[in-house]
Amino acid sequence: MSKEFGCTGDHKAKRPRFFARFLRDRRGATAIEFAILSVPFALLVFAILESCIAFAGQEVMANITDDVARKLRTGQLRATDVAGTNLRDMICTKLEIIVSQDCPNQLLVDLRQYTTFADAATAGFMIQNGDVVLTKGAATQSFAVTAGAAESRNMLRVFYKWPIMTDLLAQSMGGNKTLHFASVTWQNEPFDN
Repeated sequence: MSKEFGCTGDHKAKRPRFFARFLRDRRGATAIEFAILSVPFALLVFAILESCIAFAGQEVMANITDDVARKLRTGQLRATDVAGTNLRDMICTKLEIIVSQDCPNQLLVDLRQYTTFADAATAGFMIQNGDVVLTKGAATQSFAVTAGAAESRNMLRVFYKWPIMTDLLAQSMGGNKTLHFASVTWQNEPFDN
């Protein structure tokens, strides 16, 4: 009779089954796992998107730099066409497809004529306090736009301070911009000066 009413030692055996059943219950596990994994997943997705957009911006800028250099090399663009801020404005107009309206403030352009390709190879740049500083050997140079005449050797360098949208990436890179850079060195064709 005591077995009918559960008065024997069965109540002690039910307690471990209750805990085992509780541990096996997975009804809320999906919600908890989603909550735990959603933040890193979102950060990963945003980092991938940011990298893809930045890469596309770099490639568009490199193509525009090549196009402008080809026009200078063939004489389609002359020194008067690129004087002052004309070259920068021309590149910004073509970059509008992928960059913000703040292009003129973020774009730096340097166009120079060199006597030899070896001389052009000594041109470099460095980053100091977030600014681009042009170098030639041990000396620093300021940005200039000087298109060469027919058969001269030239170098076009374009720098763009690309904004970083994802805050965590910006913090890891030490600012909110990264530098995109494109360079082309060529000898002009023998066009009429």
